Amino acid sequence: MKSAACRSLKSQRGGIFSRLLFYLSLVLFCFFIYIVRHPILRLAGGFWVVDEAPKPSDAIVMLSDDDYQADRAAHAAELYRAGWAPRVIASGRLLRPYAGVAELEEHDLESRGVPANAVVKLPGSDRNTRQECQNIGQFISTHGWKRILLVTSDYHTRRARYICSRVLPSGTTLIVSAARDTDYDPQTWWTTRQGMKMFFQESSGMAVAMWELRHTDVQTADASLPFDPRSLLPH
Repeated sequence: MKSAACRSLKSQRGGIFSRLLFYLSLVLFCFFIYIVRHPILRLAGGFWVVDEAPKPSDAIVMLSDDDYQADRAAHAAELYRAGWAPRVIASGRLLRPYAGVAELEEHDLESRGVPANAVVKLPGSDRNTRQECQNIGQFISTHGWKRILLVTSDYHTRRARYICSRVLPSGTTLIVSAARDTDYDPQTWWTTRQGMKMFFQESSGMAVAMWELRHTDVQTADASLPFDPRSLLPH
């Protein structure tokens, strides 16, 4: 009996020691996470940003829903003025049967130095990025354009590339160029309400995109393939 009691006491002590060790480890882990929280948050914020080096293309494609400061239009105009493509496609959803975002983008592009004859308006009834990319794919296919320089806000680039690489016509070369967004800073996104909203919006949007396109493989080609300058001629 005495031996059994000793064993029981040792077992209880061992259990208490194990629990104390577990709680101490948990506290130390939480403290470590607290200390390195900013690098982790910066890494998470930068994960959504994809910014590839621009290359000569058939068209610069500016996705819909630019911010108030027209940051996407400013970046698309900068790429155009640098000579990376002979035209800019202003893709924009309709707000009314007679007008939409494409008209606003057209104005923003022209006010930033893109000639009117180089702006191609592409209005659509799309409600999300997947539908917009499908609309763009049909449009560039009819013109025979094969090399696309896609411009969207930096926080939206990873999801846009994921979707467009799967819904654009097979063989299309896709290059993604990130436009700085005034409301989203990958280094400090968690310090503002708008930054947090954009981060979690992209997180949920990416999950939806991966589910919707789970059976769809990448269709686009490698951007390192040689460029055919004849595609820059008017169609």
